[in-house]
Amino acid sequence: MEKSSIQKTHKLRENLRLMRKRCKRSQEEVARALSITRSAYNSYENGIAEPSIELIIRLSEYFSLSVDKLLKVELASLPESVLSQIEKGYDMDISGTRLRVLTTTVNTENEDNIELVPVNAKAGYTNGYADPEFIKVLPAFNLPFLNPGRKYRSFPISGDSMPPVADGAYVTGEYLQNWQLIKNGHPYIVVTQNEGIVFKVVYNQINDSGTLLLCSTNPQYQPYEVKVGDVLEIWKFVNYINPRFEEPNPHRDQLTDTVLDLQKEMLRIKQTLKKLDDHH
Repeated sequence: MEKSSIQKTHKLRENLRLMRKRCKRSQEEVARALSITRSAYNSYENGIAEPSIELIIRLSEYFSLSVDKLLKVELASLPESVLSQIEKGYDMDISGTRLRVLTTTVNTENEDNIELVPVNAKAGYTNGYADPEFIKVLPAFNLPFLNPGRKYRSFPISGDSMPPVADGAYVTGEYLQNWQLIKNGHPYIVVTQNEGIVFKVVYNQINDSGTLLLCSTNPQYQPYEVKVGDVLEIWKFVNYINPRFEEPNPHRDQLTDTVLDLQKEMLRIKQTLKKLDDHH
């Protein structure tokens, strides 16, 4: 057996044993769920035999983690926070250590363009964001004052949930590879499978609950959570172009901050009460 195969077998058997014990299930229970014998499953946990490709896929689905992680990563070496998220079904590369595939365009000098997503393309972005054919037809431009070594994209904003950014504004964001770098209370463009493109003030709850808390600067809008499993892209706010002039309103800004803090506190209280109810 080649060295790489031995290493994979070792990691597989250790990972199977670890995940089964963390799930508090017996070998018999796992084997029954996979429609195999207990002795067959035992042989995989002890490295006596190797499961077929089909069974490896079923094992990865059973334990809610990728085949790549099941075979190649020593799960026991991961932080408890990461293992906890895997158990909750959030087996994602949140840190971006496996390079996220970002479709982009370049100018004649081989520099990344800033693609602009027009209003008529906004609805299709969640399906076309990784499609080179979709991205290459988007209008593109450059801003000389932005860091040429980073990737930017502009998105249309609708509604009145994020003053002073008005309805019809275009917000430019810097592509965020590592979602753990999200700074609480800062604005981001979040692209989700269900809601599409949203511009919100974000609070990072990935390690606690596998979610992001999205808040509006308009206190009439309640904060809400999205699961990181539903997130496709995150762009850190850089600047915006408003279609109309907004008068500064310091009192409104202070009131917004106060209401936002109250909303967050109420949400935390509700979450705490829910956890207490779940325990009883």
